[in-house]
Amino acid sequence: MLTTSLPTPPAPLSVRGRWTVLAVCALSMFLVGVDTTIVNVGLPEIGRGLGAGTRGLEWVVDAYTVVMASLLIVSGALADRFGRRRVFRCGLVVFGLASLACALAPSLGVLVAARAVQGVGASMLSPVALAIVVNAMPDPRERARAIGVWASVFGLSMAAGPVTGGALIAAFGWRSVFWINAPVVVAALVLVAVFVPESRGGRARRLDLPGQVLLTAVLCLSVGLLIEGPRVGWTSPAALVGYALTAAGAAGFVLVELRRDEPLMDLGLFRRPSFATAVLGATAVFVALNTTLLLNTLYLQHTRGWTPLATGAATLPMALGATLCAPWSGSLVGRLGPRRPLVLAGGFIAAGGLCLVGLDRDTSVPLILFALLAIGIGFGFANAPLTNTAVSGLPPSRSGVAGAITSTARQVGAAVGIAVAGGLLADTLPAGLAAATRPGWLLVAACGLFLLVVARAAGPGPAAKTGG
Repeated sequence: MLTTSLPTPPAPLSVRGRWTVLAVCALSMFLVGVDTTIVNVGLPEIGRGLGAGTRGLEWVVDAYTVVMASLLIVSGALADRFGRRRVFRCGLVVFGLASLACALAPSLGVLVAARAVQGVGASMLSPVALAIVVNAMPDPRERARAIGVWASVFGLSMAAGPVTGGALIAAFGWRSVFWINAPVVVAALVLVAVFVPESRGGRARRLDLPGQVLLTAVLCLSVGLLIEGPRVGWTSPAALVGYALTAAGAAGFVLVELRRDEPLMDLGLFRRPSFATAVLGATAVFVALNTTLLLNTLYLQHTRGWTPLATGAATLPMALGATLCAPWSGSLVGRLGPRRPLVLAGGFIAAGGLCLVGLDRDTSVPLILFALLAIGIGFGFANAPLTNTAVSGLPPSRSGVAGAITSTARQVGAAVGIAVAGGLLADTLPAGLAAATRPGWLLVAACGLFLLVVARAAGPGPAAKTGG
């Protein structure tokens, strides 16, 4: 007589096992965050090596961030359906192979294409790794501590990118910022195979392919217009066609999402003012961060004649501020709610931007370093309260989607910041570059002031317990 038995669920992980899973996933998250910013400091060297101007170099950064932003949500859905560890490992392989292609790229076009493929791999790492961590931490308090560590690693990775890139380029050339990914990916693959258990979502969501295609098209068209607009002319026929296609794509996306039972993006969440302002706030923070990184890189290397190593070292105050304030911010959110950390974040970012509004070729180095420190502090304070504001009051079934939308907004902000900063400086001679950065620093300050608006919309009380 044949008998069948249901598969037994995997045994709960030990404390050591759970925190090992966090460490492995955080390593991969660090890789994704570093690659969002590590290339910035090497852009002048890449331009000289491949004969590319500022506008082409913007695509080297934004091909990665736009593709990653457009695929973050669908990657999470695929992981829930086919297995999070499986998709995570696929993401590592794609990311590693694309990194090798970047390192070997003979031309700008090949480098941009490889960076786009890198974005595909990165989209399978960030949300999937967080889902793995949440699944491994059943205790709400332990999970909250793990997510706090996660946020700190993410902030550190974004801020550490320019420093790491400057050191690598000084020692081994610009291609080393891509070569360095290979051993990290290999180590992560081995660690995932040994320590990370497989998991799936409780109910697999249907894939929204029409919504995914329209979202990708809208993001690519929007960023493309920001990058190419100064070259083709903002009122040229090509630009007007781009505006029409972007508007049509956005309208089509909204219609598709409103009519689907399981949309890619739950637009109903935007009816909550706190959620909508938190998403816009996340976008603003990353516009400010990436505008700062690109303006600072091109100014210091082209106008002041600094080396990539010195330029990367100049961002150390930013990295220090972000690293120290990210965990402090999480603690403040838990005790006092998101409003005070958001006020601190907005105030410091605005102050940093305003310090550099009068930038010229003789601006004192201490003032530049102080401004970068202030922006780093603001960035460190911003992430935890924005995430909390986005998911506060939502049931667990919707908090995951809210978090994914916020992560997408961050990457959109990164792409927009690079596009705007590059547009300000494209075709500008070194002698006039300092003056050309000034609108960018005003934009950074405006992003900080907007966070004060977000703080007003955020709840004043302690962080809500969403259960995940």
